[in-house]
Amino acid sequence: MRFNENARLDTSQVEDRRGGGGFRPAGAMMVGGGGLGLLVLLIGLFFGVDTSALGSVVEEAQRGAPQSRPAQPPAEAGPGSTLSQECQVGADANERQDCRIVGIVNSIQDYWGDELSRRGARYQQARTRLFTGLTSTGCGNASAAVGPFYCPNDQSVYLDLEFFDELRTRFGAKGGPFAEAYVLAHEYGHHVQNLSGILERLDRRDTGPTSDAVRSELMADCLAGVWAANAVETGFIERLTEQDIADGLSAAAAVGDDRIQAKAQGRVTPESWTHGSAEQRQRWFLNGYQHGNPDVCDTFNAG
Repeated sequence: MRFNENARLDTSQVEDRRGGGGFRPAGAMMVGGGGLGLLVLLIGLFFGVDTSALGSVVEEAQRGAPQSRPAQPPAEAGPGSTLSQECQVGADANERQDCRIVGIVNSIQDYWGDELSRRGARYQQARTRLFTGLTSTGCGNASAAVGPFYCPNDQSVYLDLEFFDELRTRFGAKGGPFAEAYVLAHEYGHHVQNLSGILERLDRRDTGPTSDAVRSELMADCLAGVWAANAVETGFIERLTEQDIADGLSAAAAVGDDRIQAKAQGRVTPESWTHGSAEQRQRWFLNGYQHGNPDVCDTFNAG
């Protein structure tokens, strides 16, 4: 994946909390993550990480708890944040990972802004907040062990960049820049769902291959594929190759519930799925990519 070297990057869409942040209580539902409680279990078993700090936020997210308190204001950017100085054009995105995140976010939001406007709807931008280790969100305190996630309370995507190393070394994904793009596009798919009122209608108490939770995640995968099909037209990305798409599919499979369960507990229990199998996730991403149209992403009426 290559960026247009002269494309102007908008760093205001990404907040850098690395080395900073805060930890304040709040309450609500997080969306995405790589399986939430199951992923936390996997992290604890395989990575040797103390996940006790997640406590109530994981339990609350699994229940799909309603908002119980107003969202807290976001923490300030971490000390020494230099995104605005270091990430100015696409050439910087070709050289630095954090600048690449800015370029990906810019492209995703440019596409959805145009697409929703064309459909007579208004797109409200969501910020991506980079953090290290622990951070506070409108959905509660969060640890990097949860993985990337979208918080509807503050309409933000949260990401610890070390997740991408774990995705490759621990989960078996091929890696590559487009694996990062897939993850971000998936989380922004949840933002589109939130703006459309889909998230608030979900029954997240149900689990399994045909549950609302799984259908929501597969729709986000499909919407990620739709963005990928239109990414070059946004002007930020110069080209995508077949290898890029293969890297995205590898990432999608790596965070399938069946893959995570097999590693974490040595068996697969479909009745507890919350995100979908590796095959489902790949299939719905490809569906969006091959058609390039959000209309094909209605997972709730699919068989």
